[in-house]
Amino acid sequence: MVIVFERFKREGIAQLSYLIGDDETRTAAVIDPLPNAGMYLRAARRFGVSITHVLETHIHADFMSGARELVSAAGGAELCASIEGDASYGFDISPLRDGETISLGTVRLTARHTPGHTPEHLAFLISEAGRENDPWAVLTGDALFVGSAGRPDLLGEEATQHLTRQLHATLRNFFLTLDDGVIILPCHGAGSACGPDIGDRPMSTIGFERRTNPYLQYDDPDAFSDFIESTAPPEPHHYRRLKKLNASGPPIVSDGPAVPAMPPRAFRQAIEAGRGQLIDTRDLLAFGGRHIEGAWNIGAQPELAVWAGEMIDAERPVLLIAERDEDIPWIVEQFVSVGLTRLDGYLAGGMKAWDDAGLPIASLGLRSVHELHDHLHETQILDVRSPDEWNDGHIPHSIHAYVANLRDGLDGADRLDRDRPVTVYCDSGYRASLASSILLSRGFHDVSNVPGSWKAWTASDYPVETEQPAGVASP
Repeated sequence: MVIVFERFKREGIAQLSYLIGDDETRTAAVIDPLPNAGMYLRAARRFGVSITHVLETHIHADFMSGARELVSAAGGAELCASIEGDASYGFDISPLRDGETISLGTVRLTARHTPGHTPEHLAFLISEAGRENDPWAVLTGDALFVGSAGRPDLLGEEATQHLTRQLHATLRNFFLTLDDGVIILPCHGAGSACGPDIGDRPMSTIGFERRTNPYLQYDDPDAFSDFIESTAPPEPHHYRRLKKLNASGPPIVSDGPAVPAMPPRAFRQAIEAGRGQLIDTRDLLAFGGRHIEGAWNIGAQPELAVWAGEMIDAERPVLLIAERDEDIPWIVEQFVSVGLTRLDGYLAGGMKAWDDAGLPIASLGLRSVHELHDHLHETQILDVRSPDEWNDGHIPHSIHAYVANLRDGLDGADRLDRDRPVTVYCDSGYRASLASSILLSRGFHDVSNVPGSWKAWTASDYPVETEQPAGVASP
């Protein structure tokens, strides 16, 4: 007998899912799957096993669950989910409670109720048959991460205090009672907003986390609560939408939604008819050089899923622009992973086809950090990084407006004078290009992005402010 094990990682949202099983009984389970059944089925075929169980550690908020899709594609697999914490679902599940065990040949997965991130949250202890009290690993879901822990503030202010107390108890009374050698297998890695400052390593051990994880150092629940409050990152807009979707029943989109190719003039007619949100996924330099007026720039990099989920209205269709037509399947996969399935079409042939058709284009200014430094008082400077990034240091004379807050208005950026030039920066230029495209779509005319942004500014040893200036910089 050989234990079958594989970890799957989705960059951007930094989601980790797992396949584990027994090659003698040819049975396996998948834990916390994304909506891409094919990658799990291909792995199962490679190992020569059948996926008999699909497990969810909790009702996810940061990605659309692929559990229903995988159960449908696997044929006969059992979808197992927690009913602790009075959890309920709009679809059929096999209910799991604390202490129940799933057998996969000699592999045992024992559910343990670990509330705090959510009320229903489960972890799964992994052990061998006959040694259930001596687990060698634990699937921690979003309760415990490498160097971090799951945030308890995603169900509203009224629930946060109670969940924080539960999380403290989960960490102290469950995870810290495990043997130091137990491997932790979390649902997320570095970059996820489900926990602050998650470490770079995809796995760890209880012993290492006991010594180094700041969230495991608090005996006093009040001190733990104060620490949690001080480290909480901004809550992404799409989390509550996805939480509801995953509880009610995420759609089954086996091969992704059909996204038709649209010739340039038909694409223009769709834009003019207001048929959808116009999203340009090209690189920020390509977007700056030329784009279709009104488009928002969310580049086709790993973080595409994060920012698409954060910024796009899931109730409205989307019209896509890509660098190459063959990029569309990957782009669609990123959109689907955050529950964006209303994709009405893409521009066939991309911007070259648009140019060849003689259709109008717009542009976005690109300003180097050296130009910005030399003309610092000739432009309004907008920092669109997160509040923590801003507080750690920013370009002198800049004002702050977190890019996510621009989705539905000009929150923070409403202090800008529309009649004066605006220069936008973030950490690298990616979010600044998105923010700049939003400003252009809302009537600002003279807007520039800064490629390299904060990284390039600090690499050039230019001055930095650490105290927020009052109001807009003087001309």
